[in-house]
Amino acid sequence: MRVFVTGATGFVGSAVVQELLGAGHQVLGLARSEASAQALAATGAEVLRGTLDDLATLHRGAAAADGVIHTAYVHDFAAYAAAGETDKRAIEALGAALRGSDRPLLVTSGLAGLAHNGQPGTETDVPAASPRQSDATATALAAQDVRAITIRLAASVHDAYDHGFVPTLIDIARQRGAAAYVGEGLNRWPAVHRRDAARLYRLALEQGPAGARYHAVADEGIALRDIAAVIGRHLHLPVVSKSAEEAADHFGWMARFVGLDMPATSLLTQQQLGWQPSHPGLLPDLEHGDYFASRP
Repeated sequence: MRVFVTGATGFVGSAVVQELLGAGHQVLGLARSEASAQALAATGAEVLRGTLDDLATLHRGAAAADGVIHTAYVHDFAAYAAAGETDKRAIEALGAALRGSDRPLLVTSGLAGLAHNGQPGTETDVPAASPRQSDATATALAAQDVRAITIRLAASVHDAYDHGFVPTLIDIARQRGAAAYVGEGLNRWPAVHRRDAARLYRLALEQGPAGARYHAVADEGIALRDIAAVIGRHLHLPVVSKSAEEAADHFGWMARFVGLDMPATSLLTQQQLGWQPSHPGLLPDLEHGDYFASRP
């Protein structure tokens, strides 16, 4: 299968590219810079230069492929609504090229807003309205004769040299002189190893029907105070609680996420695709120490 991958040199997308190539698929990857294009070409993938707001290029890449995996996203939390609109338009352009063909379009979403009454969110749950519209956009396309499939990524997709939420918490702890959590720190984050997530994308591409939702979740929910405890121990810093009022000053833009309780299960995903996470969970992964070394 020839697969068009957006975000092909990103933290998640690069693992997806490696997974696809290792399984015998061909990859056409979107690259927005010369450095990204060179890195992508070095893997053996084809390169298509373009950006997420270049809708004609996105349409052309999708039209030339047997399937699409969309992992790119503009992670600009100062312009979160605008990033959501960019993503929505990109997904619609990709979908327009695939409509009526039964060629799969995998869209990346998250898990915030699924848990309710303390119960983990499931694949059948529908999230509340959010500036990130990927889930809803994929669902709308599935009703328009597009084989659109949603991959909901855990809050922490981890591996060596992760640049996501947990490394940001580590950086904040260094800057503030303490590893913190909000309140009692019992709110939970799901997690998945990057390699396990990449395998899920491939299985969903090969097997998933239109409208399917899959959860890239290995750890259903890790208490934030447990994550803070590991950070504090490795950095030799105190572990402290912050009130909701203090959170904004301590965590900055992360304050909107650090207090969220968003456990989620992947039981249906595992049953339907035969996917079994096999790499280390988040807390054992943190013990390797790569997260606390200087990052490129």
